[in-house]
Amino acid sequence: MTATRIDASKLAQNSEPFSFNDQQKNSLFAQLKQQRGILSQTDISSLCQQFQVSQLELLKACVPVASLFSVAPISKFYVGAIAVGLNEQDETNFYFGANVEFSHQALSLVVHAEQSAINNAWLNGAQAVQRIAISDAPCGYCRQFMNELSTADSLEILLPERNFNLHELLPYSFGPKDLGNDACLFSHKQSDKQFADLTIDDAKLIQLALNAYVPYTGNFSAVKLSTFTEGDFYGSYAENAAYSPSLSPLQSALSQFYLAGLSFDDKTVKSITLLETQGAENQYEVAKSVLASFANPPAFEHYIAKLSNA
Repeated sequence: MTATRIDASKLAQNSEPFSFNDQQKNSLFAQLKQQRGILSQTDISSLCQQFQVSQLELLKACVPVASLFSVAPISKFYVGAIAVGLNEQDETNFYFGANVEFSHQALSLVVHAEQSAINNAWLNGAQAVQRIAISDAPCGYCRQFMNELSTADSLEILLPERNFNLHELLPYSFGPKDLGNDACLFSHKQSDKQFADLTIDDAKLIQLALNAYVPYTGNFSAVKLSTFTEGDFYGSYAENAAYSPSLSPLQSALSQFYLAGLSFDDKTVKSITLLETQGAENQYEVAKSVLASFANPPAFEHYIAKLSNA
């Protein structure tokens, strides 16, 4: 009987899910800040070999590390998410994300962890999101945001204790097709437009604005967040059929900024530039509200340009 109990105990120990110790977690967090919240396929393979785990085991172990990026001064609820996506070379990458809250502003301005991870994948060239691992069950807002994805019908949601398909969590869903929108987020439909008479000398900002997912308002818009020493961070507008879960370009850029482990203050952030489409602009007040959350907000430039055929 004693031998049986020992064997059972060993079996229970061996069945415990893999997790990083504190030192390993902090080391990976430092690496991710340098890589702006992305693990490449090479990184993933190296970690799987180092710790002798499968990709799925590694993914779930990385979720608590994603939570370390969380900025949650209001809720004190730190949520992490990782979108698993394929890049242009058909390689699997992990795109990290975490919730971002803004003090003294409307709660609707919050960036949810799932949005952050999907935004990270989208801005960094992922062709599709296959699954998303989250530290906590997604709220209805996030389920609706994920329903805008090109892979919504097959999207896997991995939680600590159980896995789901998105439509198990969002039955009788309302999505792009209900509003007559044939495109989806990550459908990579190229715009046939260009901006006319634009004086901004920033090709990336212009291209990200033209790549914005804006089937409902047509406000092709993007933001550049410039720092003094850490380079530039960009964000693009991503709309949603339910409207409210849309992600503004400034929220998009700030989410990227925080994934580099930076603090938003006047010693770090130099300026913010917002580019919008003439006749469809709707982001100026949103941007000003978000920036009002911070002491000594940076210089803010606002450009509006007319679209023309390419």
